[in-house]
Amino acid sequence: MKKHLLSVFASALFCTSVYAADLPPLQSDTEPDRTDWTELTAKYGPMPAVDSKLKIGGVSKTLTNEYWRSLGEGYQNTAKKYGFSVAYQAAANEDDQLGQLSIAETLISQDFNGLLVSPQTDANLQPAYEVAKSKSIPVVNVNDAVMPSAAHYVGNVQKDNGVRVANWFIKHHPEGGKVAVIEGQAGVYAATQRTKGFKETLGANGKFSIVASVPANWSRENAYNAAATILQQHPDLVGFYANNDGMALGVVEAVHAQGKSKQVAVFGTDGISDAYASIKRGELTGTVDSFPVLTGEVAMEVMLRLIDGQKISRVVATPQALITKENAEAFLTKDNEKLRQLLAQQ
Repeated sequence: MKKHLLSVFASALFCTSVYAADLPPLQSDTEPDRTDWTELTAKYGPMPAVDSKLKIGGVSKTLTNEYWRSLGEGYQNTAKKYGFSVAYQAAANEDDQLGQLSIAETLISQDFNGLLVSPQTDANLQPAYEVAKSKSIPVVNVNDAVMPSAAHYVGNVQKDNGVRVANWFIKHHPEGGKVAVIEGQAGVYAATQRTKGFKETLGANGKFSIVASVPANWSRENAYNAAATILQQHPDLVGFYANNDGMALGVVEAVHAQGKSKQVAVFGTDGISDAYASIKRGELTGTVDSFPVLTGEVAMEVMLRLIDGQKISRVVATPQALITKENAEAFLTKDNEKLRQLLAQQ
């Protein structure tokens, strides 16, 4: 079985012809066929009737990261609301690409009515996607790696994460300075776009120097080690941008260890609870929250509309917000409707 998976996985990495004839390769940040999450009802009407016998599968990157647990919570919220079942499963860690593929293939073989997938890379779930498509099982790609062949994607504008952080540095350091980037997994769309947004925005400003940009593969430990080295090489650094919060918290530890907490600003991405807690303690400067519970709810709504036969935009964009100590309390609300109203007003 493992040999079979390896063979199929390898073919997906190198073959693009399976989707080229159907749709152009998806670039979720710039795809013109898109609908904002706030416009779903206005554009497509009220939610359709939902069959309680539906079985929807969710395939996540890993459950060791709070972000992905929260996304699953969003799936479950919608399932409970409409009375159908969800099976939410994930790979052992964020490097287990074949394990994640095996989970997706198993769910397909068990006759689930739809799959919500968050691939570890842009290619590793392509074989499962092709099998699902051959069986007319709808698949929604949900944050943050992007399958080029995906017919439907739900998630935020990844590039905008980096843009928002860069704009904070421009506002708070008008004189410019040296900054560094701690990237996620090399070759993953989300990591590439987050980094690109940060670099391009600061580059256009002309006052900042990006002295290092290194991948830490979503690892807090790797980020700590990378940040420690960068700080030794550039003791006058004014800030870091990390592609996720776990890595950002590792950077915070490295900054603190070198006694530079007042000098060096640190930003992450995702908005996990540990990031909020660190922000409130005055450690982490900020994060870009992409509200995974809400994203999960929106993704499941899109899935239910697809099962009903609705023709939904290829991309449904979900919200994000730059969180700092000034607004953290407002966005920490547990009132889902209040949060939706707050985000809809942005």
